[in-house]
Amino acid sequence: MTVTKHASGPAIIVLCVALAACSSPPDQPSANDTAVNEHVVETPAVETNTEAPTKSILRPEVVEPAPEAPPLQPVDRIIAFDEGGDTLTDAARRALDELATNPLVEAGGALTVRGHSDTRGSDRVNLRSSRKRAEAVRDYLVAKDIAPDRLTVIALGETTPLVPNAHPDGSDDPEARKKNRRVEVHVALPAAPPPAEDAPVDNGVAPAT
Repeated sequence: MTVTKHASGPAIIVLCVALAACSSPPDQPSANDTAVNEHVVETPAVETNTEAPTKSILRPEVVEPAPEAPPLQPVDRIIAFDEGGDTLTDAARRALDELATNPLVEAGGALTVRGHSDTRGSDRVNLRSSRKRAEAVRDYLVAKDIAPDRLTVIALGETTPLVPNAHPDGSDDPEARKKNRRVEVHVALPAAPPPAEDAPVDNGVAPAT
């Protein structure tokens, strides 16, 4: 009994030490932990933007190149006239208004105005009528600020019809004669500028006499 009593003393001491360790506050850092934490630097959180940017800030906006204008081509217009008349109709004025704003006309191309007639009447009368029609077209274009020296008037009378003035059996064809009473306007391409002359080179040598 005496041995058992003395043997239980160390066990009691070990048990007390264990209980004391369990009862210490767990949240209090040790001296070693405090020294380590002094060298730790918090890294700020980086916000990530998942939305795509609305436009690039590294280069200017891309602009589509403007399409090239098509090359100018000669223009031909036919202006119709009423039977026996040499004044412009409303349709003729609209056609000439459109022609006056054509890029080729605005570029300075020369205009040739040819007057025509049908075969009703004498050659002399038809020639005079064709000239008056051509002059009416010329005067209207001049009023549209086209220089008179750009316009050339030619009277052809009944000599160059578009279609025969009569049916194959020789009877009159009013619709065909209507097509032949006309003024044809041709707009040519602007004349190319003359080449520039090279300036003489002064090489210090006097010209031969």
